[in-house]
Amino acid sequence: MPTTDPLARRYRRLLRWYPRDWRRARAAEVMALLLDTAPPGRTRPTARETVDLVRGGLRCRLGRPASFSVVAWAALATVICGLFTGALASRAAWETSRPQPDRAEAGAILTEVFPGHDLGDIDVPPALFVVYGHALTLRTVKTVLIGDGGEYQESATGATAFGAPPVPAEQIIAVARQRLTDAGWRLYDPQVSAYTGCTDKLCATPLPITDTTLTARRGDTILNASISTQTAADASYLAVELHRAPPPAVVPAGVLGALLGAVAGFLLFGWASRRTEGRRVSGAATFLFGVTMVLWWLPVLLTAPSLVGHHLDEPHPAWHPLWEWLGQPTASLLFLVGAVCALLALGLAAEPRRDRSPVALVD
Repeated sequence: MPTTDPLARRYRRLLRWYPRDWRRARAAEVMALLLDTAPPGRTRPTARETVDLVRGGLRCRLGRPASFSVVAWAALATVICGLFTGALASRAAWETSRPQPDRAEAGAILTEVFPGHDLGDIDVPPALFVVYGHALTLRTVKTVLIGDGGEYQESATGATAFGAPPVPAEQIIAVARQRLTDAGWRLYDPQVSAYTGCTDKLCATPLPITDTTLTARRGDTILNASISTQTAADASYLAVELHRAPPPAVVPAGVLGALLGAVAGFLLFGWASRRTEGRRVSGAATFLFGVTMVLWWLPVLLTAPSLVGHHLDEPHPAWHPLWEWLGQPTASLLFLVGAVCALLALGLAAEPRRDRSPVALVD
């Protein structure tokens, strides 16, 4: 029944943290207790009451008051659901990006930074993200989901110069760095790697070769150039790629998607936990959920540490997309199997239950 008492209204809003079945069975009793113990003149719940009611409501939504592990499982489900939905939202936000540089834009940049070098034809990708150089289509979706998901990545506009460098590699690097700086590009520390090449098939005369990678960013455009000291006529001494940085909408979309996904994941887990509590299907649902968590978390635990090291070892004008930190779509098969297990567990929870025992109050 509506009330004009501000304290009662605020208590009633706090009790919405509890599941609906609990509110039907216990809300009136708890409301009466809260109002009876409140001193005269109070219009707001205390901070401690607010925290206790929110904490109690969240715990009650999980059911199984005697279980300690349910809280840990709920946390795992909440976080991973938030990460997956955040990754999906950030991928959708990538569609606000400008297309990769076309031949005119790329040609102007290459002429400005690498004058006097024949970079041949400029290769313009067909889409912002590609699989083996091709746009994602119904035919290539199978390749991404089952097999070569790691080949799904941001495309780049590229050009390559073959043969022996017309000038020493050190001069190419120095000129390029100076021209990039003069044109307003932000330069990152160059990465240098050395290896031994061969001048013939038998490798009778080993040849030391040095590759230097230049990375620069201007606006939303990122340049990666690899300059080699090799002199073979059929190998490249200069390769340049241009691609776009993540658009501004990616981060807020990812954060918002992660928050909404985390809330949805927690509520769905709590609903399934309460629905299967004390039922014969509880063991099967718990097993299916455990398999889901293992299959979803395993790629994250294996991929995230390696990406951290990768980012620390090399300059990155832009971080790798969120889905790559989750091991996706490289481990998309594991994700799909986990999703099937999750749907089966939810199906068991959705089966009508014969008993309608009151929901226990969680202290």
